[in-house]
Amino acid sequence: MNHSDHEKYLLESIRLAMGNVKGRDRATWPFGAVLVRDGKVLAQAVNQVEDLCDPTAHAEMQALRIAAKAQGDTDLSGSVMYASGYPCSMCHTAMLLSGVKKVFVAYSNEDGEPYDLSAARGYEELARPLDQREMPVITQRVRDAGEDLYEAWQKAVDENRATV
Repeated sequence: MNHSDHEKYLLESIRLAMGNVKGRDRATWPFGAVLVRDGKVLAQAVNQVEDLCDPTAHAEMQALRIAAKAQGDTDLSGSVMYASGYPCSMCHTAMLLSGVKKVFVAYSNEDGEPYDLSAARGYEELARPLDQREMPVITQRVRDAGEDLYEAWQKAVDENRATV
């Protein structure tokens, strides 16, 4: 893809975000996303956190959901995400795990900072040592009697692979 293609998809992400903000009865977030692979748009989405009362319904997450459901597979390898704003750490991780190879953004963290729209806090939290995080994750080793959960999962994966 060339520069004008990137600009085209970024402009579309901004238009989606603007449409999500303007002319609505209730306030929402100014984010839109376009997921593309090999020059084909796989999904377009807007932030739906308020509409769905779902804190994970960010534009990038919604685009991933739409694309994965449409193709019947969560592997979105080789795709490129175009987002109106800098992705939060949740969206970044979901894109990484689903195979998105690159992300282009129209507005940086610095652009969002004056409006409390910077994603920096999440990245800073994850960069801290585990014992210094604002929200600790506490491991309490509890096991149900019988087969181990992770061993059962691995067995199911192996059996599924054998039948494919």
